Order: sequence, then structure tokens, then C-alpha cells
Amino acid sequence: MAIKIKAPVFPESIADGEVAQWHKKEGDSVSRDELIVEIETDKVVMEIVAPEDGVLSKIYAKTGDTIESEQLLGDIDTSAVAPAASAEETVVAVPSSSAEDKSALLGPAARQLVEEHKLNLDSITGTGKNGRITKDDVVQFMKSDTAADKVSAPKPAAAAPTQVPVTLSGERVEKRVPMTRMRARIAERLLDASQHTAMLTTFNEVNMAPVMALRSKYKDQFEKIHNGTRLGFMGFFVKAACEALKRFPEVNASIDGSDVVYHGYQDIGVAVSAPGGLVVPVLRDADFMSLADIEARVKDLGTRAQNSKLSIDDMTGGTFTVTNGGVFGSLMSTPILNPPQTGILGMHKIQERPMAVNGEVVILPMMYLALSYDHRLIDGKTAVQFLVAVKDLIEDPARILLQL
Repeated sequence: MAIKIKAPVFPESIADGEVAQWHKKEGDSVSRDELIVEIETDKVVMEIVAPEDGVLSKIYAKTGDTIESEQLLGDIDTSAVAPAASAEETVVAVPSSSAEDKSALLGPAARQLVEEHKLNLDSITGTGKNGRITKDDVVQFMKSDTAADKVSAPKPAAAAPTQVPVTLSGERVEKRVPMTRMRARIAERLLDASQHTAMLTTFNEVNMAPVMALRSKYKDQFEKIHNGTRLGFMGFFVKAACEALKRFPEVNASIDGSDVVYHGYQDIGVAVSAPGGLVVPVLRDADFMSLADIEARVKDLGTRAQNSKLSIDDMTGGTFTVTNGGVFGSLMSTPILNPPQTGILGMHKIQERPMAVNGEVVILPMMYLALSYDHRLIDGKTAVQFLVAVKDLIEDPARILLQL
């Protein structure tokens, strides 16, 4: 019996996708829940797994093809049986237990656990069909007493990147590669934001000493009580932004044609780095989240972004965005709006600077803040007052709790 492999249903915000990579070729055997093809959209990379055991009998959409929702990708013949290895091949294959050979036996969930905990594949026995290593196999191995064998041997350090080769005649080599769909979409949105919004940026600076003192005092207790969640700075800025957005609803609004949509909730987008570029997953109802909830959620989103595991729902919506260029060392920048949002808050590097306090020069940990806003809706006065409100809340964190 043949099972049709189709593309997932894309939401309205995504018109089509592109076949990024086939992990199997025609004639290859596949196992249930095994990754067979990846679909790249302008927001996320989707993984398509095999619904049943069988053989990939036909591929209709080749790598690089543009596809639409529910388009036919391929067929899996569940009645076919993969060709059995000859006796000679079997004898040769049995003693081979290298990590490279066993890696092909890993399912997606098992592979994630092995990579996350750097486990030694040689010590894990697969109980699945044809010796496949399942998630339960990995979990049971981690619970076993063979602790010394769990961590794989460190890989040799990668060779230093080589210089672009230059011939004796002075000819320089160039490499041309097509832009990924996600990178192209990011470029399109950035260009659209700069061309179709009246974007301005206002700056201020904030004394981070109070938040840093609070963090130093409670970080160990916070991490212990909240199951390993670390107390960072993002939680304070998200909570401060939510409070400021309630006071200045224009900054939390969006423009829809000739209408202004005022949102009665705060869904905060948090810019995180992913292999394909910067993405902005959303913290929904962030005003009702605790600091621990925010920090845990941001960490989870960041990890999934690095592993290309974000879903469409994670990326949809958002009424305001917070981005932190300081993690990369940025001292000051002008963040670009994420339409249809009308405001984005930029955090930056904390740096000690001499400041005048009560007539004396004091060294304080300072951070530049930037608010980019759409001047079509937000006046300069409102933007400045919003940024001052964020500054006041961060410099006196008790105001966040008391909503002052």
C-alpha cells in the first residue's frame, strides 16, 4: 500500500515553501517517525517524518522546488521490504559499531538527546526495528550506571579556516550561493520596513546597578526555586516594557491600512539568533507572566531557534518587540521595526562609565536604550516618555512590582 507524503498546511501568512533537503532518496527504506524531508518557509524549517515503515518509492518535489500547502511530496510503499544484506555484508557489518554507523539508526528525538548530552553511541543498544535507537533507549542508557561511557570522546579541534586562495597572477576566488528563503524574506521585510514606515529612533541610558544588585542577591535562590531557570536581564526589560505599553497604548498599536488597531494585551516578540538569520518568536500575554516564566520561555525559544525547531505558532503575532544586541557586544544601534508593529526596544552592552551623581563622579554600569518607532502613529513626545518610563522602572525595579 502506498502512503502519500504531503506538505503541511501553511498558515495564511505563509504563501509557499521550498524543499530544503531530502534525507532519503528513492528506494531507501524508512522507519516510522524517521525524518525524511525538510521544508523551509520564510519563517521556520518544518520537518516531515515517515508515518509508517516502508520504502520511499517516489519523490515528486525535488530539492529546491517551491511547494504549496498540502502539495504531494512523495510516496511510501508500506508493502515493500528493504533489500536484505548478503551474508558477506552482514559479517562485515556486525563488528562495525562506530558512532558514524550507529548515527544513521537514530530517530529525531533520540538524536536530539544524544547531541544535547554528548552521549557515546557505542554504548547504546537499540531495541527498535532493525536495531534503531529510540528515545526510550537513550533515556534508559542515561539512567544506567555506565556513567564513564556516557560522554563521547571529545572531537579533535577543527582546523583553522583557510584563507581564500589567491593565485600567483593575483586572481581571487569567489563563491556564489543562492540566498535561502528565510534570509530573502528577512531582507524583504527589513527593506519594506525602511521604505513604508516613518521610522525614527530615540535614545536614553539606564543605570543597571539596581537590577544587577538585585540579581546578584537572589540569583542562586531564584535558580534553585525555579528548577534551574537563571535570572537574567531580559525578564526585567520585558516586564518594564509591558508596564510602559499600558501607559502608552499607541506604542502597542499597529497600523492596518487606514485604521489603527489598539491591542488590549501585550504579546512581546523577542529577537533571537538562528542559523538562518534573526527570528522573532513571541511571548504571548507577557504582562501575566512572572520573571521566571519569561526567562524560562526565552531560553526555550532560543534553544529551539538554534536547532531550527520553532513552529509557525511561535512566530505568529506580536504587538511589540525587544531585541538585545548587547549579547554580541553592541554598544548602540538603531533597531528596525517589525511591521505591522509600531515600536521596538533595543537593549545594548552594559559598560561602566563615569557619571555625575549629586555633584560627584561615580563609576556606574550603564546601558544605552533605543526605541525605534513609527512616526505616522507615535509622536516624539510619546516615544520619549515611553522610553523614560522603561528607564525609571529598570532603575527602581520595585516599581515593576508595585506598578508605579
